[in-house]
Amino acid sequence: MRRPLSIIYTTFNEIDIIGRSLESVEGWSDDLHVVDSFSTDGTAEWLAARPDVRLTQRAYTGPADQKNWAIARARHEWVLLLDADEVVTPELRREIDDLLAAPDLVDAYWIGRDNYFMGRPIRYSGWGNDRVVRFFHRDRARYNQQQVHEEIEVRNLRVGSLRGRFQHFTFKSVDHFLDKNRRYARWKAMDQGASTPRVGLFHLLVKPVFRFFRHYVIQGGFRDGREGLIICTVAAYGVFLRYVYLLAERRGGEGRGAPSP
Repeated sequence: MRRPLSIIYTTFNEIDIIGRSLESVEGWSDDLHVVDSFSTDGTAEWLAARPDVRLTQRAYTGPADQKNWAIARARHEWVLLLDADEVVTPELRREIDDLLAAPDLVDAYWIGRDNYFMGRPIRYSGWGNDRVVRFFHRDRARYNQQQVHEEIEVRNLRVGSLRGRFQHFTFKSVDHFLDKNRRYARWKAMDQGASTPRVGLFHLLVKPVFRFFRHYVIQGGFRDGREGLIICTVAAYGVFLRYVYLLAERRGGEGRGAPSP
């Protein structure tokens, strides 16, 4: 007998992309729960009109907190958590269905992602081995408290890997891409403040240059063409900006403030 599945999204201003993701899970679950952070672009209203969606709006304090809150409220034991820019491939959907009908599962599963940027697949540039834990048992898995690249805490869990993959369409526009990297830089400054007692030239120059070199040369970003150059350059800038934020705060400049989605 196939176990039931809960599907969770956390959203903020995703009206232009979430439809494609929802199409990939249509008719799959009787518990499709979207936790929205008070979107201002019509996302919540559009979702509220869908009979297959259970919509909740909740103030945002951070990605891990929002997701953990939603996981605890899943109606079924097995959960698939998605971002609005991720699409479940038919192969992945069939594989999860097979697992839900299997006699025994482990606690959580890694799922690989095929990333797309400016309409092109990205095979290198630091994105080539991208994978996330997104299919898991509700009562055994929670996110760590990092503000950037939060992950399910896998210590003491039995974790498997799936062959099926997500398609990940991370790029909406140039402004969205730059805003996202700027936001991640602020959050990363929050994560690393305690472990960075002093911000110096090493952080402001060496670390950004090495990030570009690692992604563009060592990890083959040059093979992704112009898109690879853009990704690697913005990644390096994000490292530089992280330490600018940290330095500015310590000198009484711009404070961190509450994180936004």
